Amino acid sequence: MSPESVSPPPLPVVWRPKNGRIAAYGFASVIVVGAVLMAVFLPDPFALADRIAMAALGFMIAGVLHLLGRCRVEADERGITVVNPLRVRRYEWSQVLGVSLVDNEPWAKIDFTDGVTVGAMGMQGSEKERTARQVRELSALIREHGEAREAP
Repeated sequence: MSPESVSPPPLPVVWRPKNGRIAAYGFASVIVVGAVLMAVFLPDPFALADRIAMAALGFMIAGVLHLLGRCRVEADERGITVVNPLRVRRYEWSQVLGVSLVDNEPWAKIDFTDGVTVGAMGMQGSEKERTARQVRELSALIREHGEAREAP
């Protein structure tokens, strides 16, 4: 299926990885439960502060995993939002040039008019077919809403 044959999805649309979210939130749940259980069942030489620190460590690790699990790319009438672990970037459609997914790359890359290329961790390369479809959909939206629209 060529990129031109894909019709753009209705807006707003959110693309996010499936397996990465399952892994991040699954591990976060296991770690929090394990840390709380360990805090509860620590032997007597450990004080209350040690138990609290153990639980807090579990929640901090879960917080880092949440940063990985929240990755996504959102598109609406005004533009796109790229949510990566530590940074959220908002771009108008006129600023978006294109999106690409190269084989064996960890995620798709989005090119912008200011020369910046941003990795879109919400489109994971490990989910090959799913991500290829997402990239085709985003490309169709860029063609439809971008500044360099093709004449009919």
